[in-house]
Amino acid sequence: MLTRNKISSLVIDTLCEQACRKGVVVLFFYCNGQEQKDQSAANIIGSLLRQFAVGTAEIPEGIHSAFEKSRQGGGRGLELPDMMELFIKTIILIERAYICIDAADELLPQARSELLDALGQIIREAPNTRLFLTGRPHIRREIEKHLVQDAYSINVVVDQGDIARHLSRKMDDNMRDADVMGDLKNDMVGGMSEKASEK
Repeated sequence: MLTRNKISSLVIDTLCEQACRKGVVVLFFYCNGQEQKDQSAANIIGSLLRQFAVGTAEIPEGIHSAFEKSRQGGGRGLELPDMMELFIKTIILIERAYICIDAADELLPQARSELLDALGQIIREAPNTRLFLTGRPHIRREIEKHLVQDAYSINVVVDQGDIARHLSRKMDDNMRDADVMGDLKNDMVGGMSEKASEK
């Protein structure tokens, strides 16, 4: 069964394989609904910036000096505008950058709005950047508002039968009390199938 995470991983792995030449980077972030409080736009852009720095032979001077300066100023870290300026100045110097953000719908609304604004700014000011973003259909209008309206969109449709078969198989492997587990299994399979079809 292909989940959003697996699709994103497949895209990221494929990009990484094709981007082994110098001057091309693939940066990614997997959003997680369980860690919403820690997933601000500044933290996500910071994570992308760190990936870029780690992936280069030597850390660009601008990144090193900016982080040193913020550490000397009490360690409160760079604010989003400073992070964005640094990110764009760094990324524009390479041939191509791919930014992949998985499950953007799992971010808190304010964090998602700020991140989409930041990504829009990156695309406008660093035209060498390409963006791959996944999320449930209900955030499509929000994405179009912050980014571009003519973006390519692919709908991944969940096969309810696939989910039901997967859950049944997993539960069959762990059944002990057949009556209780049978009722639980039916409730879970039905509930998961309904949830998967919600938009």
